[in-house]
Amino acid sequence: VAGGVVNSALYNVDAGHRAVIFDRFRGVQDVVVGEGTHFLIPWVQKPIIFDCRSRPRNIPVITGSKDLQNVNITLRILFRPVTAQLPRIFTSIGEDYDERVLPSITTEILKSVVARFDAGELITQRELVSRQVSEDLTERAATFGLILDDVSLTHLTFGKEFTEAVEMKQVAQQEAERARFIVEKAEQQKKAAVISAEGDSKAAELIANSLATAGDGLIELRKLEAAEDIAYQLSRSRNITYLPSGQSVLLQLPQ
Repeated sequence: VAGGVVNSALYNVDAGHRAVIFDRFRGVQDVVVGEGTHFLIPWVQKPIIFDCRSRPRNIPVITGSKDLQNVNITLRILFRPVTAQLPRIFTSIGEDYDERVLPSITTEILKSVVARFDAGELITQRELVSRQVSEDLTERAATFGLILDDVSLTHLTFGKEFTEAVEMKQVAQQEAERARFIVEKAEQQKKAAVISAEGDSKAAELIANSLATAGDGLIELRKLEAAEDIAYQLSRSRNITYLPSGQSVLLQLPQ
């Protein structure tokens, strides 16, 4: 019997945990009990054990942006209680303080912060949005005796209408770029045609001036140059042999 009384007067507080003592006559005690084995008064006192290690929680929220677009956001929070405030937390909120407090204040802060940005800014300035949410939520949680070790946006998507509008905008931009390229290509081709025509006109003018100056001599010179070029090209072929004028041409056909 004595052993049973002793065992009922002992309780353990595991690592990373703290205990708050509820006394049937005096209520919740202000003292927070640390790790280890401790004594209490059987049938009069009862320990309430709290986990004071950082714990994760994901909270999804649906809210609206500054330009009235639906936004689906999931916030990941690492939280723990302030050990010195455990008696107040237990008295005013309860053991399930995280369930009672975190969803409500997270929804409140997210709606407040997201409403300051339009949909495009939520994408391009995500780091700023995350930092603002973290600062505001940390300050708000502190009033309930909670410490937030980390706050991050893990999921951010928009409504179907906004997504379709973005896709249509991208398609329109691509079409505009393609049309701009076609116009620029036509302009370049036009410039090339003008330059080519100007070159042909200048060449014709120079030839006309040369003919006027040199007469048929220029034409004969061009004939000689052309004949020389043709003879050079044919001489490089192994299958053709040239004989003096008036004789037949022998073809050296491959065996």
